[in-house]
Amino acid sequence: MRDLEQIRVYLQGFARDRDWEKFHSPKNLSMAISVEVAELVEHFQWLTEAESQSLNTEKKQAVADEIADIQLYLVRLADQLNIDIFDSIALKTQKNEQKYPANKVRGSSKKYNEY
Repeated sequence: MRDLEQIRVYLQGFARDRDWEKFHSPKNLSMAISVEVAELVEHFQWLTEAESQSLNTEKKQAVADEIADIQLYLVRLADQLNIDIFDSIALKTQKNEQKYPANKVRGSSKKYNEY
């Protein structure tokens, strides 16, 4: 599946077939995302910067699985709230361009209210 609409429809059917729709409230889905993010972070805990950039095949697959879980929950959450992910990304990137102009923040990790 390479299309968010296909994934959205698949997830609707997946939840419906298992009678899980009652569990997929925005609150529960956002909590599930948090859990999956923690599982992703766990794979990198205690690694050096270099180690985090050169994962072995097994570890990389485990990280990929967590990334997929996060994305699936994000698509499901957006669907439950009738949020268009692409529209949201377009708006947020415009906001980021304004908050973080390249000529002011290049090479700096300061937050937008610190420069």
